[in-house]
Amino acid sequence: MSGSWRHPGRSGAIVYTVAASIVGGLLTMISRLQIERQRGRQRAAAALPDGAVIVVANHTSYADGLLLALLARRMGRSLRMLATAGVFRIPLIGRLARSVGFIPVRRDSSNPAVALEPALDALAMGEAIGLLPAGRITRGPDQWPERAKTGVVRLAVRSGAPVVPVAMVGAHRVIARRRLLSRTMLNVLLRPQVSVRVGEPVDVAAMLDVAELDDADRIRAVTDTVMAEVVDLVAQVRREAAPDPIGVERVD
Repeated sequence: MSGSWRHPGRSGAIVYTVAASIVGGLLTMISRLQIERQRGRQRAAAALPDGAVIVVANHTSYADGLLLALLARRMGRSLRMLATAGVFRIPLIGRLARSVGFIPVRRDSSNPAVALEPALDALAMGEAIGLLPAGRITRGPDQWPERAKTGVVRLAVRSGAPVVPVAMVGAHRVIARRRLLSRTMLNVLLRPQVSVRVGEPVDVAAMLDVAELDDADRIRAVTDTVMAEVVDLVAQVRREAAPDPIGVERVD
């Protein structure tokens, strides 16, 4: 595997713990993260699976990555979020992101397999990684998720890691796309509730073989199946019917 990503090590783990505690405290001050019980289950999920795991969620807010990491901490895991390589070139922020174990993804790479190598390295070490498979804040009506990119399926098949779907509803009230600063500050002061529902792990590797990763139609179908789990959870939290077809088409 590629040597472009290095595990943060002991010092990085300490920095991560401190930074995560600070960020978690700030998020708690400006929002209320509420884990809801899933339909048909006796209680909300208490922990994420041990070992390599991929946690995915819908994307409605600039705060989603931090909220997902905070959720994972409450469920007993430190989550390494995937971030575009450009983030690591920003002074100070890039250095901090690297030290706490954020994983760079090279979107400019012409080879999807190469772009995902750093994330595969982390999964091989038994890490929990998080990503927002739509790749951007939804432009869809009423905050419904957009159709996911196929990276999550490629990661799951090549690593064998299960995918845990998560719905986060209300995060757009914390920090949303194109929201006026004054409106954002007002919402922050009101501490909007972010309702979360965690689904059962999905064994993507059982649906798709490594040899099928060159089959674009099969990858797309399995990706839509995984994203349907996220959309269904969002629908449960919102107590509304999901759009048909599931997963709003991207409108660039």
